[in-house]
Amino acid sequence: MSTTERSTLARKLVTFMREEIPLAQNMDLSLLDTDEQHLSIAAPLGPNINDKGCAFGGSLVSVMTLTGWGLVELELRLRELECDVFVGESTVRYLEPVWGDFHSEARLAEGADWVTFFDTLAARGRARIEVTCRVPGVGDKPAATLQARFVAKRRSPDAV
Repeated sequence: MSTTERSTLARKLVTFMREEIPLAQNMDLSLLDTDEQHLSIAAPLGPNINDKGCAFGGSLVSVMTLTGWGLVELELRLRELECDVFVGESTVRYLEPVWGDFHSEARLAEGADWVTFFDTLAARGRARIEVTCRVPGVGDKPAATLQARFVAKRRSPDAV
């Protein structure tokens, strides 16, 4: 799949998020970038601000969770596989305040790979994969991180 086709599908996915997940609409999420290795979703500070004038922690964890979910969902859609994707577990770390517009970057965790994920999905009808997400901070340090396990379960042919 070309970079343009991947970007088009990623834009459709973010539109889906905004239409089907009210929180994503309220957060004003938009696609920032994508390639074979990552997905990045942007959020303006305005609708995600807290009482101190920086990004609300709930918004940071939400955009990271949605970006991780989106990375898995995008790979499934690229292969035209209909699955339900859930976050199985996650750990978030808040490392510094975010004082402006921000974005989240999602990548597969070290040791995770799509081949194993899709082989398991084909064999068992469900699979899990580890994803890391980060909100960049100042310099090379992240402002927040999320380690998450996402689970995909094939939809039954009878499911609506």
